[in-house]
Amino acid sequence: MRVLVWHVHGSWATAFVAGPHEYLVPVVPDRGPDGRGRARTWDWPPGAREVTPAELADLGAAREVDVVVLQRPEEVELLRRWTGLVAGRDVPAVYVEHNAPTGHAAATRHPLADLDVVEEGLVPIVHVTAFNALMWDTGDARTLVVDHGIPDPGPLYSGERASVGVVVNEPVRRWRVAGTDVVVRVGRDVPLDVYGMGVGKLAEHLTGPDVAPGGGSLAHGLHDDVPQAAMHARLATSRAYLHPYRWTSLGLSLLEAMSLGMPVLALPTTEAPVAVPPAAGLLSSRPDELAATARRWLADPDDAREHGRAARAHVLEHYSHAAFLRRWDTVLTEVTS
Repeated sequence: MRVLVWHVHGSWATAFVAGPHEYLVPVVPDRGPDGRGRARTWDWPPGAREVTPAELADLGAAREVDVVVLQRPEEVELLRRWTGLVAGRDVPAVYVEHNAPTGHAAATRHPLADLDVVEEGLVPIVHVTAFNALMWDTGDARTLVVDHGIPDPGPLYSGERASVGVVVNEPVRRWRVAGTDVVVRVGRDVPLDVYGMGVGKLAEHLTGPDVAPGGGSLAHGLHDDVPQAAMHARLATSRAYLHPYRWTSLGLSLLEAMSLGMPVLALPTTEAPVAVPPAAGLLSSRPDELAATARRWLADPDDAREHGRAARAHVLEHYSHAAFLRRWDTVLTEVTS
């Protein structure tokens, strides 16, 4: 198939464009939100190619787009403006909802729920977790769930660094939603290695732990916007992974850390209780308990490694990349039939 899909969420898109189709990825001159083009810090296959709005106009006129994967409400209008096609009427389409509701947790109406083609079932809403499907009010829209699946980075875990790894983008701007205050609290007791865009702004909020295992104080490491493969290799040297998010869909960085073989510390919110079984680490609403477990693992590498093995086994079984691609092929085949 020829699939039109915008580059919105890098990790999800990386998994999605690894399938057997041709993926048309819009690009605009400034590589802004309307068209970021191919990823620059992820490894994408040649089958994902950039297309300009002018090229999309030609493809639309010739009806040479087989299906559109929408991910933001504004893409409905972008599609019409750039191609002349109406999603669900002129071209098959699905809408992927990546996020949990940002309004009232149980009473937020989905922004596409009342769109005519959605109400008529012509454009199904595909959720990435069952939690999201439960929480969004989508009215009479047809809804599906296609769970995440991630390319396996391999069992890279060494745990050689007496630190806790964290991956979070823009931690200062997204303070409570991302659980940055939890990061700061845990960072009072254990050294951290934090990865993501804008993490340098955390420096003024973090103070080093008083005493690191083995004596002395270890400074926190802040690693800004490291390419994915290099980040995985570095992250896997930390003893454990902290996933501090209060309210998120299901951070793919969590699944990636688990697939590396890292033991997990996380908050028991949204989809995390499904993604992290007890054998893989600790889910707790108490930051003090997360910090205490982190200290225990820094002192006991063998215990940390056992939890990491369980984490990796769980991800390989429940978040297989091959299964993810098969499920998406089923959805795309159905909407184009």
